[in-house]
Amino acid sequence: MGNPTRSSILCPNCRRLISRDEPFCPHCGFRNPGTWSHLNGWIQRIRRPEDLLKVLIFVNGGMFLLSLLFNPSLGAFSSNPFSFLSPDNRSLLLLGATGTIPIDRLHRWWTLFSASYLHAGLLHIVFNMIALRQIGPLILYEFGIPRMFVLYSLSGVGGFWLSYLAGVPLTLGASAAVCGLIGAALYFGKSRGGSYGQMVYGQIGGWAIGIFIFGFLVPGINNWAHGGGLVSGVGLAYLLGYRERKPETPLHQLLALACAAATVAALGWAVVTALTILF
Repeated sequence: MGNPTRSSILCPNCRRLISRDEPFCPHCGFRNPGTWSHLNGWIQRIRRPEDLLKVLIFVNGGMFLLSLLFNPSLGAFSSNPFSFLSPDNRSLLLLGATGTIPIDRLHRWWTLFSASYLHAGLLHIVFNMIALRQIGPLILYEFGIPRMFVLYSLSGVGGFWLSYLAGVPLTLGASAAVCGLIGAALYFGKSRGGSYGQMVYGQIGGWAIGIFIFGFLVPGINNWAHGGGLVSGVGLAYLLGYRERKPETPLHQLLALACAAATVAALGWAVVTALTILF
């Protein structure tokens, strides 16, 4: 006899035990629960919320090291702290920096995804990863793993899209995506209200003001990407909802998997094409 537990799953919608082959959940009517259960299994491979932050930081760090290795000169070392360990523009362009040059001249639209994992210098990546590590746990707690990843990915795309429309020739960095998380936190705080919501809104609002003041005082900061990321984060948070108001659904998981697939494809294609050109 077969093992009955192998043909049974928890419905992704109501979490009650059903047969894997049911076309509809007999308890809540959810369509094709077996298919969605497979998607949920992929999401659950990241078991703890903190694991997503570790993956994001690891990928950002790995791409930064790779961009330094692709830098053909020793000019990556400089006494200027803002240019210390800075890859050259050729390396960054090959690995997926975005802007009007990559998109209009080279037709590399996929760089809207890859640019969020590239950085122009050591301080650039350190500041962005510190910000991600600070704001990430709040978003993970209130939105969950799938929605957090969708917010990070699509806010980066939204920020760089606005930057492209503004005519920025070459840009990169996780700050557009991080600004999207800040926008999501602002929406959460304002929407939730109460003492907790007001506290979140006030503290995160201070972050947002500080980022834009820094952006206007320091040359070379892409404020278009920051602003686009923040607005994208607010809009996405409104559409996706947060745990207290809207439970996680299979659609959230599917969106997260689609963003992951697009990101892996963009970064993988960038690395392969860069290796082909350089070597």
